[in-house]
Amino acid sequence: MPERIYNFSPGPAVLPYEVLEQAAKDVVNYQGKGLSILEMSHRSKDFTNVINEAVDLLRELMAIPDNYKILFLQGGASTQFAMVPMNLLGPGKTATYLNTGTWAKKSIKEAKPFGKVVVAYSGEETGFDRVPEQGEYTVAPGSEYLYLVSNNTIFGTQFHQFPDVEPYLVCDMSSDILSREVDVKKFGLIFAGAQKNMGPAGATVVIIREDLLEKTPENVPTMFRYKTHAEKNSLYNTPPCYAIYVIGLVLKWLKGLGGLKVMAEMNQDKADLLYKAIDGTDYYRGHAQKNSRSLMNVTFNLPSPELEAKFIAEATQAGFDGLKGHRSVGGVRASIYNAFPREGVEKLVSFMKAFEQKNRP
Repeated sequence: MPERIYNFSPGPAVLPYEVLEQAAKDVVNYQGKGLSILEMSHRSKDFTNVINEAVDLLRELMAIPDNYKILFLQGGASTQFAMVPMNLLGPGKTATYLNTGTWAKKSIKEAKPFGKVVVAYSGEETGFDRVPEQGEYTVAPGSEYLYLVSNNTIFGTQFHQFPDVEPYLVCDMSSDILSREVDVKKFGLIFAGAQKNMGPAGATVVIIREDLLEKTPENVPTMFRYKTHAEKNSLYNTPPCYAIYVIGLVLKWLKGLGGLKVMAEMNQDKADLLYKAIDGTDYYRGHAQKNSRSLMNVTFNLPSPELEAKFIAEATQAGFDGLKGHRSVGGVRASIYNAFPREGVEKLVSFMKAFEQKNRP
């Protein structure tokens, strides 16, 4: 592999190198057919095979039951903040939301025009440094769903167990989908922007239980109805073809590694290595409480903002990119998604130790 930096970006994020190599070839000449994957008609047999293979691989890797539809949509995960309640709520209906950070707050705001929204938990007072246990909140009576964000990229928190509730969960899994095994049957709907852990920017995956396709109010426009896209295999209009194609390559890569069980073990190992370095000194301070720590986004602070700025600048010079914390919270954030190599974590830990030795008073 040629010289590359270590990309800690929270998204668009690191992709497997072998996926990039294959994608580069197919941008010029897709499988020797004399045209680019970028030029291929979404109605062609070749692209139909691309999208069907991606659907089949995702269903296999996540053990998605047959009564769930898999959709590839546009508009980013942020569009789903409104599309979910558009389809699953309506006048006089209630949904319960857990506010665990920025993306949950945005989804709550977007849901309110479409029905009654009950915020059963908010971590805002403690700086969103943890996610709640199931006993800490109550799902509002008559709720259509309980909405949560599985992993918070900004604050570095993650649900390590999903609640058992009635009637079903709706989950934004944008930043940790495919990082571990989940029981899809607990969820009525899962959505994820691809650009963090499963592909490039431009595609959003929606996994929805078939019976929920019939719940959409009549006044929802055609393009914002899940049923529209489910009935046409995500081909009602021109989909994000190239992003879907790359997602398919990533899914093949994941399957080749051994699937999500193996991936989860690799992710746990990388995160343990980095959190051990943080916990081994008082120079670095993790933001998230230990039982809520994310395996995808490790957030921490140094003794002062000035030292954090120096750390990020010197890390960038050393070949570590994307470590600056989100503009709303500052600090340092190391995003170590599926494709991020363990070697990069090892080298960051070494850099952290050297930086502390050089800069500790």
